[in-house]
Amino acid sequence: MAKLDAMLDGGLLPGTLTVVYGATGIGKTHLGLTFADHGRIADGARGIVLDLNGRGDSQQHDEYAARLFGWSLTPWTHTVTPMTDPYPPPGQMDASYSNTLKWVGRVRDYQVPTQDGGWEFDWSWKAAYNHALYTVRPFVYFHCAAGTRRLVVDGVEPMDSPADSIQFFVFDELYRKTIHRDAETLGMEICLPVWKHREFIDSHLYDHTALTTLLLVTTEETRLEDLLARKVAAGDVGATANTILALGSERVGNRLARMLCVVKHRGSAMSDEIVEYRIGARGIELG
Repeated sequence: MAKLDAMLDGGLLPGTLTVVYGATGIGKTHLGLTFADHGRIADGARGIVLDLNGRGDSQQHDEYAARLFGWSLTPWTHTVTPMTDPYPPPGQMDASYSNTLKWVGRVRDYQVPTQDGGWEFDWSWKAAYNHALYTVRPFVYFHCAAGTRRLVVDGVEPMDSPADSIQFFVFDELYRKTIHRDAETLGMEICLPVWKHREFIDSHLYDHTALTTLLLVTTEETRLEDLLARKVAAGDVGATANTILALGSERVGNRLARMLCVVKHRGSAMSDEIVEYRIGARGIELG
């Protein structure tokens, strides 16, 4: 990651959102897991991985993490419904992976028409989504309370219009209402009744503005040139992200090379290089 840190003038800025665009198989998951694992050194705790792909572990997160870093990506299953004991059972704080949010496709697939000609979310989907949050919100809160400062969100499928994507809707909700919610408020929403858990909440405050989120987005474009020419569409989270990385392929002589470049990096200097990289035994290796 040293070469990429140099391209980003020291690395990703704490408290920001970075979006990585690239086709399936280009190395986004390798990059995300490397970033999360590096938290051991930079933050004193590994990052956590949230997979938004309804197909489960289709990105092979567990295999990559075990092979590259000796890291067992145990799934988080602890659910905290209102007024129940909130604290994770033994072993769950070692669970760094969640794929509880399993919805893919268009927002419209989860909506029903209203009498006034509009659309609203189907009540049964809202109930299922809210119940899933009883697992995801404690996953984020308890890990961050224990020192995690890096969140990797993977498994976002290609969509012609980002505004139509249920995954972008879910991520936006999660980012605004959980990841970037102050620790005291989030703790009070999860640990009910508050008076009973006040001591824990107060002793586990963390700075939510220091959390760094890496969102990995799969694109239909495979060539780096096409990614760089990609227009920002309505609902595209990249429009508001602090940093954008593009991973694509280009023909170099008689071979197909993987290329990376920094498209945007607000608040700090950045390299304008297009750098070749390979996926080797240690993950992504930049040339």
